[in-house]
Amino acid sequence: MVTFLAGGTGTPKLLDGAASLWDPDEITVVANTGDDIELGGHLVCPDVDTVLFAGGDVLDRETWWGIADDTTTTHEELRRLAAAVGLGTAPRYLDEAAQTAGREIARWRRFSGVGEFMEIGDRDRAVHVTRTSLLDEGKSLTEAIGTLADAFGLDVDLLPMSDDPVATLVHTEAGETLHFQEYWVARRGEPAVADVEFRGSADAEPTAAVRDALDDSVVIGPSNPVTSIGPMLALPGVEATLAETPVVAVSPFVGEEVFSGPAADLMAGVGREPSTAGVADAYPFADAFVLDDRDDTDLRDRHPGLHVERTDTRIDDADDAERVARACDRALEVVS
Repeated sequence: MVTFLAGGTGTPKLLDGAASLWDPDEITVVANTGDDIELGGHLVCPDVDTVLFAGGDVLDRETWWGIADDTTTTHEELRRLAAAVGLGTAPRYLDEAAQTAGREIARWRRFSGVGEFMEIGDRDRAVHVTRTSLLDEGKSLTEAIGTLADAFGLDVDLLPMSDDPVATLVHTEAGETLHFQEYWVARRGEPAVADVEFRGSADAEPTAAVRDALDDSVVIGPSNPVTSIGPMLALPGVEATLAETPVVAVSPFVGEEVFSGPAADLMAGVGREPSTAGVADAYPFADAFVLDDRDDTDLRDRHPGLHVERTDTRIDDADDAERVARACDRALEVVS
């Protein structure tokens, strides 16, 4: 049995190679929900849905977001209506009172649908409507995602990290506090990061299913350590549990060069070295790392006893994913 911690695109890409090594019924994926937002009344779970759509063989693999060949008629009309009356298409964060009213899972991350700053496809929107409606019928987030996983025919067990709200908020050097989606999607990673907060994490709990999954061997793919994996580590008891089980992590860096996304800026913003060494410092519970062949970082200088496997860690297709997954498997054999 193996559990993958998934966020962003790094770990979902790695999952393409997992099926060649483990039976699907031996794989659990715990997905980050700190990036979730409520947009126009519908709960959008980007990191969950990347795994959902990839497993259902409908993911847009050019963008690693949304459903391939989806139409965007509703999104375009929302933006047209807003522009027609001068409302614009910038993120419209609901006021403070609205952030903690109503549906608890959406706390601190509610946006108006006016102008819809994130592009939501029409089929994609049906997923958000279904998930939100199941929540309103009294289902937990875990149950709602399980229903969607069945609808998409997933072979692996897909779990949200918690049924409680955790919001990833970026504090900027300009003095603003932005939800991660506003910072990354609307602002394109600007302004500079001063800190990152996982609001609600101290009072949130990993579900019983997640706690059980973390008792198995764990693989952390080349995801962003701050905003993809950080919200999970902020949940009470998660780091302590990971310290008691075999954990292999794949670095999203080659030395000081990140493969993609805002990981380097976010790590620097929270006071961590934006490098492979910084990722190792962020994961003190890890027993092994998979590093790129070109990465000359010697992690054992700072973390004695840490096992290191090397391979080409770039993942552009399923063959790449299988190669990196095999390196993870070799590392697990050593540390288990």
